[in-house]
Amino acid sequence: MKVFSYQQGERLAEVFNRWGVEYLFIGKSGAIFYGFPETTQDADIFPSKNPENGRKLISALRELGYELTPEVEHDLIAGKDFVQLRSGPFDLDLVFAPDGIETFAEAQSRALVIDGQFPVASLDDIIASKRAANRPKDREGLPRLEAFRDYLRSRNLTALPINPAQQP
Repeated sequence: MKVFSYQQGERLAEVFNRWGVEYLFIGKSGAIFYGFPETTQDADIFPSKNPENGRKLISALRELGYELTPEVEHDLIAGKDFVQLRSGPFDLDLVFAPDGIETFAEAQSRALVIDGQFPVASLDDIIASKRAANRPKDREGLPRLEAFRDYLRSRNLTALPINPAQQP
């Protein structure tokens, strides 16, 4: 079984940030950056949906080693709701319209930067998205994710808020 690693997340963040991609980690991969004690097989990324960001995303993905077909490139520029990539160094789901999250700008306003490099959707947004997706695996994991969020709140544990003026 493949497992998405912190080192892969570091590489992705390094390249995305250098190319100026607007994005957030979401899903279980996002929760893991908060310290959620589980694993995931892929990274879930919520990119901003606009053609310029799509082109930056293509350049960053190529640098990371993903093989992109013309159809996938078109989908990235157009901001297709869901693009799944399995042709690179790790599995990647690009979700331009995650269930339960209204807009990228709203999610970004609530996001945090973890370890000074990982822009991550808020745990509330991650939970709302999983609840709205309503897949069996999400329903099964929601109680643990909610308990983790509540634990962090009870300890007043947070990370540094994103400063949009400092976004690459």
